[in-house]
Amino acid sequence: MKFLGNVVATVIGIFVFCMVFFFGLIFLGAIMGGDKDTVKVKDNSVIKLDLSEVNLDYGGKINIEEFNYFETNHDGLIDILQAIDAAKTDDKIKGISILNNESRLGMAQSKALRDKLEDFKKSGKFVVAYSNYISQRDYYLNSVADTLYLNPIGELEFKGLSSEVLYMKELQEKTGVKMEIIRHGKYKSAVEPFLAQEMSPENREQITVLLNSIWNTIATDISISRNISVDSLNSIANSLGARTPQLALNKHMIDKVAYEDEYHKAIKKQLKVADDKDYETVDILKYAKKVATSSVDFSVKDIIAVVYAQGEIQGGEGDVNVIGEGAVKRALKEAREDDDVKAIVLRVDSPGGSALTSELIWREIEITKKVKPVVVSMGNVAASGGYYISCNADRIFAEPSTITGSIGVFGMLPNMNELGKNIGINAEQVKTHDNASGYSLFEPIDDNFKAFTLESIENIYSTFLTRVATGRKMTTEQVDAIAQGRVWTGTDAIKNGLVDELGGLDDALKYAAKLAKIKDFRTENYPEYDKSIHDILNKFAGISMFQSKEALLKEQVGEEAFRLLEQIKRANQLKGVQAMMPFELQIK
Repeated sequence: MKFLGNVVATVIGIFVFCMVFFFGLIFLGAIMGGDKDTVKVKDNSVIKLDLSEVNLDYGGKINIEEFNYFETNHDGLIDILQAIDAAKTDDKIKGISILNNESRLGMAQSKALRDKLEDFKKSGKFVVAYSNYISQRDYYLNSVADTLYLNPIGELEFKGLSSEVLYMKELQEKTGVKMEIIRHGKYKSAVEPFLAQEMSPENREQITVLLNSIWNTIATDISISRNISVDSLNSIANSLGARTPQLALNKHMIDKVAYEDEYHKAIKKQLKVADDKDYETVDILKYAKKVATSSVDFSVKDIIAVVYAQGEIQGGEGDVNVIGEGAVKRALKEAREDDDVKAIVLRVDSPGGSALTSELIWREIEITKKVKPVVVSMGNVAASGGYYISCNADRIFAEPSTITGSIGVFGMLPNMNELGKNIGINAEQVKTHDNASGYSLFEPIDDNFKAFTLESIENIYSTFLTRVATGRKMTTEQVDAIAQGRVWTGTDAIKNGLVDELGGLDDALKYAAKLAKIKDFRTENYPEYDKSIHDILNKFAGISMFQSKEALLKEQVGEEAFRLLEQIKRANQLKGVQAMMPFELQIK
């Protein structure tokens, strides 16, 4: 046994050494050779707008403590937008090509990018797009192009919007695993799938209003770009009247039916490049990195700090996908205490999460805005906890299709009492006081525990109402009337007072500059996430050579089953009272 123990210890030691050596080489290579990736843009170049690897607003800044290694990622949407801005005045860039793009951006992000491409076209440079197959999401972006191509045997998806919510009441009954729900708000349907087997009228109402509002934004933008009336677009969507290349051409949804080689030939003609020569291209991510690392004018002293809060609110340090009070509070404090920072824009893209963490971030904003202006720019989603951390800003901007509101809270606890009975588990408790045992997975929820939890829910909801009422200069009764967990689009949130103006990050920056009484400024992105080598190694736990465990599972069980498993997993991970968006909205 001692020999076996020594063998195991040796194997583990070798593994740890290899991992540390491997990551050490990565960090050393990044430090010594990082600049080699900087692209050199040639004359008469075209940007390839490939968005397949872009889904976050902010790529993030990471500090690896053990190596004292600092890395900034330039693969966020903000980097893409800044790159397109720079390309507008770059004499070497002649246009932008959107080739077989498969975007992962949300609706509000797509709107921001679309607006930036419209602005780019004002320079006189071209934007062209080609697809073998155009999804509805990609068509919304591609329709901004001067010329839009579709493969002769391709398809165009244009059918309107839908959303699907999975209900699991019967699943709980069959498995014996029940979710104990305590909530406030008739629209707080984040927990509805665990309470019912079908959609409530209130939930159906809010989803219908939400989808129609988003669709109106999409249809209006396409109508302007393609010079097709909104009524005609609705008719096309209802009848699937643009599903084939020829139908799409007849309805003026596209400009040309052609093969990809013909598309490239047309670009060459516009660039005056011979047919037997290749035209120069530059990948958008490489160009974005070049712009981000070489175009900052450090002679401009005044700074507006942009603090990104993206992902679910879970607490702790946080990272680019999770909002934690650690990184966000530290970022706000640093910006507040930096004399060169004159104002702060909080960019929020979050469906909410932990009510406690939301309150901690709210408090830091409250402290900060007493020193410097704080303006909020909402992305795809700023709902529930995402709205909580936004509500006390000096000004709130949202895109028309931003999903916001959802002012409500809930508690959700898994209970395995029935499962325990079915498989022969009996939990017995011994306690010194009536409420000493708290909550047990294997016992029915105690009435006292439920009463105390409901009291906590009501207190947090009351605090949430007060925070919003104070921040938005409304009464708690006025807020309660539009709260109850209901979600709104940015367009509707303007009408009910939850948002001040429609606009993107650029609009929020301009307003922040106005409040700070500055004209020339540069931006600086926050937060910086502190990570250890242990965090990095954990990220790679369970990963095969090429696929994550999530990717492998999705491949085995399919997309829909994977979504169901993820919902159950997330429900079991929730801790404390939640200020979470009312449902996982999958817009199709």
